[in-house]
Amino acid sequence: MAGQKFQYDESGGTFYYFLLSFLALILVPTTLYYWPRKKKEDVNKLKEECQCPDCIKKKSILASAEPYRMLKSFLIKLCLVLGWALLVLLAYRVSQFDYEMASFDPFEILQLPPTASMEEIKKTYRELSRVLHPDKPTGDEKSFMMLRKAYQALTDETAKQNYEKYGNPDGPGAMSFGIALPSWIVEKENSVWVLGLYGLVFMVALPSVVGMWWYRSIRFSGDKVLLDTSQMYFYFIHKTPHMLLKRALMILAASLEFDKRHNSQIVERQSDNEEVPALIRQLPNLNEKCKEHPLCRMYSIKARAILHAHLSRIPLNSETLEKDRQYIVKKCPYLIQEMVSCVHQLVMLAYARRVPRLPSIETIENCMKLSPMIIQGLWEYKSPLLQLPHLTEDQHLYYINKKRHIKNLQQFAQLKPEESRQLLKSLSDFEYENVMKVLGKLPLIDFSIRCEVIDDENTNVVTAGAIVTVTVTLIRKDMKTLFGDAKVPEKQGIKDDDDATGGGDDEEASTAAAAVPIKKVSAWGKQRKGKGGKGGKKAGNNQKRKAPPAANVAQNKATVSLSNAESQDHNEDSETEADASDLEEKDCSGDESDNDKPQNNKSEIYDDDDDDEAWERLQAKLNKREKLEGKSRISHTVHCPYFPEEKQEYWWTYICDRKSRSLLTAPYHVTSLVDKEEIQLKFTAPRWPGLYTFTVCLRSDSYLGMDQQQELKLDVKKAPVPPTDHPQWDLSESEPENHEQHENSSDFTTDSSEDEGTD
Repeated sequence: MAGQKFQYDESGGTFYYFLLSFLALILVPTTLYYWPRKKKEDVNKLKEECQCPDCIKKKSILASAEPYRMLKSFLIKLCLVLGWALLVLLAYRVSQFDYEMASFDPFEILQLPPTASMEEIKKTYRELSRVLHPDKPTGDEKSFMMLRKAYQALTDETAKQNYEKYGNPDGPGAMSFGIALPSWIVEKENSVWVLGLYGLVFMVALPSVVGMWWYRSIRFSGDKVLLDTSQMYFYFIHKTPHMLLKRALMILAASLEFDKRHNSQIVERQSDNEEVPALIRQLPNLNEKCKEHPLCRMYSIKARAILHAHLSRIPLNSETLEKDRQYIVKKCPYLIQEMVSCVHQLVMLAYARRVPRLPSIETIENCMKLSPMIIQGLWEYKSPLLQLPHLTEDQHLYYINKKRHIKNLQQFAQLKPEESRQLLKSLSDFEYENVMKVLGKLPLIDFSIRCEVIDDENTNVVTAGAIVTVTVTLIRKDMKTLFGDAKVPEKQGIKDDDDATGGGDDEEASTAAAAVPIKKVSAWGKQRKGKGGKGGKKAGNNQKRKAPPAANVAQNKATVSLSNAESQDHNEDSETEADASDLEEKDCSGDESDNDKPQNNKSEIYDDDDDDEAWERLQAKLNKREKLEGKSRISHTVHCPYFPEEKQEYWWTYICDRKSRSLLTAPYHVTSLVDKEEIQLKFTAPRWPGLYTFTVCLRSDSYLGMDQQQELKLDVKKAPVPPTDHPQWDLSESEPENHEQHENSSDFTTDSSEDEGTD
C-alpha cells in the first residue's frame, strides 16, 4: 500500500511469547502425568498376596529389572522443576516488554483527569518538565519524550486530530512484524552457522533416525515377533502337520529371537561351553542330536535345554543361565501366540487349496499347551496341584493321591477345611494359609454356549450352508466359591486324542497319519456364503476371520478315505492323494457319487460375486476397526512364581470337529475376562442335511488343568429352494447349451435339484 512502511521486529520479542506458550503446553500435562504420587499401600491386598519363597524371589527379580528407577525418578523431578523455573522466568521477561504506543493515554501520562482544563494541563506539563528534563539530575529522556507527546496531543490541533484518529499524536505508524525466533538467528554474521545447523538436523539427523526406525520395524510383525521367525514356523508346521508337544517345544526354542545374529540382546558367554553340556546331561529326551536346521544350531540347543530345565524346575546359575532363562521365558508367550496364528493361517490356506496338507487340530492345541507350561514352569503330564505353593511331588502329592485320589484343583477346593488341613498336615499354618490363598484366587469359569442363525426368519433352525453363530459366554469366579462345596459338578475338561490313544513317540508315523489330502478331511462339501439363510452375510464384531469352507466330499466316503490314509505307510501318501483327487473329480462331476444322485438338467446358478465382495469389505472394515481400537489386556493377575514378569489371565476359545480333526473357527484370544464376556464364533454349516457333532473348546494360556469343552450338536436341515421367478436367477436364452454341464458340476448346485433327479 502507498504511504505505508513495514518494519521487522529485530528485537526477537515474539520469540519469548512463542516459547512461553509452547513450554506451558508441554509442562502442564507432563507434570500431571510424571509427577510421582504417593501410593497408599492396601494392607488387605498385601495380605492376599502369596508369601511363598518363589513369589518373594520373583518380586526381587522384578525390582532388580529396573536398577535405575530411583535415579530416573530424580531426573524426572529435576527436569520438571527446571522447566517450571524457566516458565516463570519467561513470564517475568514478557511482562517487562513495554511497547510505547500500545496503550497511549495523555491524561494518564500527565496524571490528570480527563476533565482537566487547558490551564491545568499547561501547569502540570511545566512542573513535570522540570523534573523529567534530561538536563536535570532527576531527568529521564524516555519519560520526557512521552510527556511531550502527551502535551502535544492535548494542545496542538494537528497532534490532537492524529491522536483521536490513529491513537498516536505522530499520525499512522509503520506496520511492524515479528517472528517467533530469537534475534541472533537472523543476524547476518550467524547465517552460515544457522544454515549448517538446519542442514545437519533436517538433511542428516532426521532422515537417519527415520531410516533406522523403519529398517528395524519392518523386521517385526504386529506382535513384535521377527518375520523370519514366523516364516520358520510356517515351514515346520507345513512340514509336520501332526505336531507332537515336544516337537512344538523344539520349534519354539529355535525361534530367531534367541539367536545373537538376529537379536543383539542375546548374550553369549565363554562359560556356556561348560554349563550348557552339563545341563544337557541332566535332561532326558532333549534330542540334541537332531540334524534339522535351525534345530541343530547351538543357540537352539541352548534355548531348548533352558526351557526343559525351566519345565523341570531345575535351578540354574544365577549369574549366567538363570538370566538367559528369564529372558527366554519372557519372550515365549508372544512367540506361542504367533505359532497359534501361523497354524490357523495354514489351515485357511489348506481350505483354499494353496497348501497340500491340512494341519490337524492336535497341532494347534499342542502349541496352546506350551503357554501354561511355560507360565507355570511345569510339564503338561504333571499334576495341576503343583501350581500351588509349597507342594512337592514326592511328599504332599503322593499322600493326597493315596488318601483321597484328588487329581485336579477343583476336587481339592471342594474338600472341607478340616480335610484339606489334614491332607497338608506336614505344612505349617503359614504355608497352609498361602496354599489356600492362592487356590482361592484361581479362576473358575462358567462356560456356556448358544447357537443361532442371526437375521434368519427362524434363528433356531440351521439350514445347509448357513452361517452359524455360536455365542460363548464366559463368567469368571474365584475358586474360593467351591471351598467345602462337594455338590458342585466337576467341569468337563478337554480330552485330547493323544491321551485317548496313548500318544506315541514315532513322529514319522504320526506325520504320515495326519498328512491327508485336503479333499478328504471333511464330511461336508465346499461351502458358499449365504446359501442357507438370510443370516449368511453378517459378520460378528468379535470374529476376526470368516469361517473356512470344507472339502466337497460325501460323508461316508471321506471317513473311509481318512481311515485308509491313516493305515498307509508314509511313502504311499502321494498315491493316496492321487486316488483322492480322482475320487473328488468323480464326485464333483456327477458321474459317480456316494448316493448315486443324477444331476438335474435344469439346475440353477446363483451369481453371488457381489455378495462375496461385500462380505470381504465388511470383514476388512471390522478387522481394521478392531486393530485401531485395540483390545484390553487387563484381566486378573496370574500366580506364576516361575515366570519372571507379571502375567494376566488370557484364554483361547474355538470350535473344532474331532471326527475329521479339523478347525472350524479361528482361535479367539480372550484378553479382558474380568467378570463376564461374550464372544461370537462363526462358521459355515455343513452342506448336506444331517446331525453333526462339533466341539467348542476353552483353553487357558496361564494355568494347567483349567481347559473345558462342550459338545455342539447341529441338526442341519435342507436349505429352502429359492424362488425361480425372481429376475436375478433368470437364465438368458442366448447362453450356450454346454453351460448346463458346467452348472451340474458347480459348487452352487442345490440339494433340491439333486433330490428331484433322484426321484
